[in-house]
Amino acid sequence: MTSKQELDEYLNSAKKLESNEECPVKCVLELIGGKWKMRILYTILGREVCRFNELKRHISGITNTMLSNSLHELENDKLIKRIQYNEMPVRVEYTLTDLGKSFLPLFNGIASWWNNYRSYKTLEN
Repeated sequence: MTSKQELDEYLNSAKKLESNEECPVKCVLELIGGKWKMRILYTILGREVCRFNELKRHISGITNTMLSNSLHELENDKLIKRIQYNEMPVRVEYTLTDLGKSFLPLFNGIASWWNNYRSYKTLEN
């Protein structure tokens, strides 16, 4: 549960950043926003190493093109690492960088929020 002091500190800092291009929330959402990137990061986090087809199987509804583009963007943003092995057929694996692994507290926070939300919705009905 967020304390009144934490909420006040957040609101004060948010007011200062409202018109600023460097707003942390805006920047993070631009980095990992969209329908697929969080799911890709979460899937790799749970498996440590994933191959393309494994990601495709675990993320229902994503197209090959969207998965490929999202992986490329996440790699460019230094959140995942692409490892290509010199084998035939070519084997490529994806793993999180240390920066990508730093999303774990964010995922835990989202899961905690979701559990609270579900409890709240259940009590409301």
